[in-house]
Amino acid sequence: MRVLLAANASYVPPRGGATRSNLVWLGELSAAGHECRVVAAAPPRDTAAQREQLESELRRQRIPFTPAAGLARDAVETAQVRDIAVYSASGPARRSALLREQIRGFQPDWVLVSSEDIGQVLLREALNAAPGRVVYLAHTPQFFGFGPQSWNPDPHGVELMQAVAGIVAIGRHMAEYIQRHCGRPAAVVHPPVYGRGPWTSCASLEGGAVAMINPCAIKGLPIFLEVARRFPHLPFAALPGWGTTAADRAALSALPNLTLLPPCPDIEDFLRQTRLLLMPSLWYEGFGLIVVEAMLRGIPVVSSDSGGLAEAKLGTGFVIPVRPIESYLPEYDEHAIPRAVIPEQDIEPWTAAVESLAADREVYQRESRAAREAALRFVAGVRPDGLQEFLESLAPAAAPPSPGDLLTRLSPEKRALLLARLRRRAAQ
Repeated sequence: MRVLLAANASYVPPRGGATRSNLVWLGELSAAGHECRVVAAAPPRDTAAQREQLESELRRQRIPFTPAAGLARDAVETAQVRDIAVYSASGPARRSALLREQIRGFQPDWVLVSSEDIGQVLLREALNAAPGRVVYLAHTPQFFGFGPQSWNPDPHGVELMQAVAGIVAIGRHMAEYIQRHCGRPAAVVHPPVYGRGPWTSCASLEGGAVAMINPCAIKGLPIFLEVARRFPHLPFAALPGWGTTAADRAALSALPNLTLLPPCPDIEDFLRQTRLLLMPSLWYEGFGLIVVEAMLRGIPVVSSDSGGLAEAKLGTGFVIPVRPIESYLPEYDEHAIPRAVIPEQDIEPWTAAVESLAADREVYQRESRAAREAALRFVAGVRPDGLQEFLESLAPAAAPPSPGDLLTRLSPEKRALLLARLRRRAAQ
């Protein structure tokens, strides 16, 4: 198979759960002998600091990268992530054109459109250029064109979902959401981001910090900050992510017991520094991959009950009800994320959970064992070839003939006539 992935997110270097999941899926397809490509957004490089950070991350991850000359909005950058060719463009219009070019030239059997596509621009482009061969990868409900959690509801969002050949959901909760709000069944295919083990236990009450990943408002940063203030004797740590703003960094840096961690290409580098993970998300989560990743290593996780997080907790304890985000202001932060109206939260269950786990060794060890056992059972059922099996179960529409194919169908006389007309037109 030839598989083309389209997403309005940066894939060089990869950031966020959706990006990591998609690259792992493509990696499995590539390892099975299928040819894979990506059309994505170019990483930020408008300032010298951004360019320096990008180059540093790419060197650390050993990703071959050909930057565009200058900062032209219509430039295309190329990279090789393992055996996957990644084509990146900054401007949305250029990205859409790039997707058309790749569909025409690469002739993919399947075009996978990731939900990181506000406005469904790439989805529309793919459906127009490759009808019958488009599969939607449903990661983030805020980016869907339908449903109550959508940041940008599309009046034709449900129609677009009806037009795709198939929908992949990253969890049961997300599949139910899609069925409820657009009437289409979605295949549950868990991304095999966890690796094949063995997974070293990182559980320890003596070392590591009470940690949070991607601290920002929608992920529940106000809860995390208040918990850190109430436990000045405990070490806290935060790994900034795609949602962390300069104001978030300032608020985190102001706490004397909190450390900001540098980027971690390998998530295990972060988890080795973690004794307890807080996931106080206030937006609607699709699943929560980091929850399972932490639990695999025996790290207790205290999470909210928002969206698919309860599913990701796999029946273990310390799931805390929150008042989820219900509205957003008509303004955006520096990452183009709508500013959320954060409901007031009850902090007491969070402080009680941290107090219990941090102060009582028996409680910590019991939750650590339960988390690790549940995660090991779950990951044992995750099929690395799950996406391949799903694609092979579908029947793609025939690809349109290429211009070369059309020429071979003409008789010698008609080819000669066409050539004569082209020469006359060139002479004129």
